[in-house]
Amino acid sequence: MDYLYYLGTASLVLRVVQHLRRSTELPVEFMTVVHQLNGWVLRIKTAPGWTQQDLDNFRAFLGELGIPYQVDTRVSTVLQALEAGQSPVEVMSQYQVAVIAHGTPDMTEIEAFRQQFIQGLGYCPETLA
Repeated sequence: MDYLYYLGTASLVLRVVQHLRRSTELPVEFMTVVHQLNGWVLRIKTAPGWTQQDLDNFRAFLGELGIPYQVDTRVSTVLQALEAGQSPVEVMSQYQVAVIAHGTPDMTEIEAFRQQFIQGLGYCPETLA
């Protein structure tokens, strides 16, 4: 199953990562995190092994934190390129988007991006809270 959601803040993205890391019985093929000026796009592709109840519960969990994302052409191309095996650095350079993470859900990449961005700006925008 493929989930594509828009979340408003980094802390919400981190909650999703924590949820997936705690649930060892819910394997994930990959998770992609893209930062945009007004929020975060999160794509999660589940691995086989999820029951229908797991899928429904996870959709409800995501629905509490964000909204389903209606992908535009550029983001769709970015997500396809990453799934096809292009490196996040190549994709960022080619499409001018901020790919924060792609692969196994990992909080450190998101936290590092957040800290560097805040340090560079000198304040914390709402999307990075």
